[in-house]
Amino acid sequence: MLLGIAGFCLLLILILGPNLWTRYVFKHYDTTLDELPGTGGELAQHLVSRLKLDGCKVEALESGGDHYDPESKAVRLSPDVYERKSLTSVVIAAHEVGHALQHHQGFKPLYLRWKLAGYIARAEKMASIILVSFPFVAILIKSPLIGALMLGSGILILVLPIIFHLVTLPVEWDASFNRALPLLFDGGYLPQSAEPSARRILTAAALTYVAASLSSLLNFYRWIAFLRR
Repeated sequence: MLLGIAGFCLLLILILGPNLWTRYVFKHYDTTLDELPGTGGELAQHLVSRLKLDGCKVEALESGGDHYDPESKAVRLSPDVYERKSLTSVVIAAHEVGHALQHHQGFKPLYLRWKLAGYIARAEKMASIILVSFPFVAILIKSPLIGALMLGSGILILVLPIIFHLVTLPVEWDASFNRALPLLFDGGYLPQSAEPSARRILTAAALTYVAASLSSLLNFYRWIAFLRR
């Protein structure tokens, strides 16, 4: 019992730690810098034009997080990133353009993530339904084998989001350090002295996906603990 509680608490720390550090880094570098040539939105539009990413557009979101939508070929930025002239804003904008560049260049892991994303939310709901209903189904049809198969399939489906986020992390890392970082510094949009700060922001962005993977693991842990009762 104590071991189970300790494991649960450790997972919570692992999940909250990256989230808190990410928020700290983003806020720390979100100070307006008048010496920057433009806002995050202006930089994104400039990079899309400069890189000749045909059909790609830059949009300001009313709510929600920054992301690139491969289906609509749209770089979507939150109001703070789109409108502000800060280190956090321009670095995150460049990161999302990095995803657009991946799409333009046919980066296969991005395509795999895009295809998997549509199934993950539905898979988690399906797993919850299966795991809640399998004891009742097993009793009604009086078949332990069917119950065991339902249990096994439910647990297997719960593993899918963890795999999904493991696929996601290399995509994010590539967009950050193989695309956004060279764009920002080789293009002269930021001085070389800002590179350590930009690396921290990009690392913090990647850690959000580590936390998402751990959140999926926490969900898996909860179900296992519930089923063991």
